[in-house]
Amino acid sequence: MQKLSPQKTVLLIGASRGLGFAMAAEYLQRGWRVIATARATSTDQLRRMAEASDGALEVETVDITIPEQVAALRARLGDRRIDVLFVNAGVKNDDRETIADVSTEEFLRVMVTNSLSPMRVIEALQDLVPPTGTIGVMSSGQGSLTNNTNGKFEVYRGSKAALNMFMRSFAARHVGDTRTLLLMAPGWVRTDLGGPQARLSIEESIPSLLNTMEVHAGRPGLHYLDYLGRVVPW
Repeated sequence: MQKLSPQKTVLLIGASRGLGFAMAAEYLQRGWRVIATARATSTDQLRRMAEASDGALEVETVDITIPEQVAALRARLGDRRIDVLFVNAGVKNDDRETIADVSTEEFLRVMVTNSLSPMRVIEALQDLVPPTGTIGVMSSGQGSLTNNTNGKFEVYRGSKAALNMFMRSFAARHVGDTRTLLLMAPGWVRTDLGGPQARLSIEESIPSLLNTMEVHAGRPGLHYLDYLGRVVPW
């Protein structure tokens, strides 16, 4: 009799809507156990999906910009094994603002949410991911220095470029680590963040993004990839 493989678990940080919510739904469809997080005020949609998941989806509340809440989440997870830890949380400022226009407060909000907080989550939760596991974050093609030829969205671009650099530093501090580290660029997707003019639907992006992550599982080191598996230039 063939032995069944144990069910894998993914922890999705920032899954209340948009790409994160779609990732949670796609992982459930693929037979994974999903732990999905949202801020306390944004859990309704996730909880409705959890009620229909027959126990496969667990919902946790955390605001990753508050270190004490990240520490509390780590304590609640105990010794859980997380095969994939993926941080999706992110915000943007007004697209029209340049670095000359943006207020200090708004700059800090974007950088803390998109760059600092995802790395704090990874540092706090990485010990739950086994040597065969994957640690990933939702980056963007706009985080590429090479691809910045029009100068638009510069505060958001800067936050994602900083995130990429911090992940590169994390990888450098963990030389010899056999886990897969991923910076994923989902493409320009029609969400609240991407806007109605975006080129891709969620259905065109997320299944392919998960396929790419699965293909690269077990490949050590840091990989900066788009949703179709193409290498994004730093």
